[in-house]
Amino acid sequence: MTHFRFQGPRRIIAVMVAAAMSLAMTGCQESGSTASDEILIGHFASLTGSEATFGQSTDNGIKLAVDEINEAGGIHGKKVRLVTLDDKGDAREAGTAVTRLVTKDGVVAVLGEVASKLSLAGAPICQENGVPMISPSSTNPKVTKVGDMIFRVCFIDPFQGAVCARFARESDRIKATKAAILTDQASPYSVGLQEEFEKAFTAMGGTIVSKQTYNAGDQDFSAQLTAIRGADPEVVFVPGYYTDVGNIAIQARTLGLTKPLLGGDGWDSVKLGEIAGANINGCFYSNHYSHEDPNPKVQDFIRKYAERHKQTPDGLAALGYDAARILFEAMQRTPNVDGKSLAAELSKTSGFEGVTGKISIDAERNAVKSAVILEMKDGNPTYVSTIQPGE
Repeated sequence: MTHFRFQGPRRIIAVMVAAAMSLAMTGCQESGSTASDEILIGHFASLTGSEATFGQSTDNGIKLAVDEINEAGGIHGKKVRLVTLDDKGDAREAGTAVTRLVTKDGVVAVLGEVASKLSLAGAPICQENGVPMISPSSTNPKVTKVGDMIFRVCFIDPFQGAVCARFARESDRIKATKAAILTDQASPYSVGLQEEFEKAFTAMGGTIVSKQTYNAGDQDFSAQLTAIRGADPEVVFVPGYYTDVGNIAIQARTLGLTKPLLGGDGWDSVKLGEIAGANINGCFYSNHYSHEDPNPKVQDFIRKYAERHKQTPDGLAALGYDAARILFEAMQRTPNVDGKSLAAELSKTSGFEGVTGKISIDAERNAVKSAVILEMKDGNPTYVSTIQPGE
């Protein structure tokens, strides 16, 4: 009896320790990429906040791609499960979200973000943990310079800025020799695009007659717009987000500034027309795709998206869809979905036929692809032209 009273507690403790270790290992497997029946991918996005349509559209596009791959049998016989976290449009929240995705949820890859400042908050975390990150639509060149785990499927600002400058300078719609610029001074996206536009526009013989700044969320732009009006430009470049651009358009027209406004893909939201109304008509912006593109691949995506979400997809939805599909193709090309293997396969992406055009990933992990120019008519974007890389 004495023998068993002495050994019993030891045995119980040993069993408890073994059980705890087993549960810990099982828990890691179930929450991470090694689960027996699924592959986890993460998405961090602005689902709420001032630019919420960016994150919502992107997430909708990603979800459509996830459903399609799972309906086709998944990846190597495993279903893909998407974990989306809301960063509320805040850089600190973005960092927290990505940290959770890669360290707690154990995702094998991260998709996001739209805003460059938020991608720049999340990218170092993915790089440090060896988890590939694909930004659907952050155009600032600094994003992919974080490291060899960071990719994007959108064009970058040097190309977008040159596209906008060429359209302003050479298009029959404008043919401007004088331009003004109104920039969100705290936004890496806005500042980077402004710099590239200015460089390209002046290289083409144009003159910048006024440069003004604002901060996202400002309500009164009258001082900046009055100064711009006094400089008499033929076009006003506003590389901001749709929330501010809508108010800028209203106030510009109220002040009698009737020249066309021109911007980048940050304008792309159904909310732009709702905010600005007729004040945005006759204004232009560069974007990643047009819903008027007759390409069957594009129209098939639009049909499926509209059936599910009851609206026409914007460029952010299309980029989210393409980012997920490029990730899935890379996964299918390698038997291992570890970070190093996935990054190697993503780097090989060439001539991918996406909804937003033919996409190839270059040595800097940036997408080489075309851009479109859209004109706002009756509150809706309409196709004007396509500009290919190198043109």
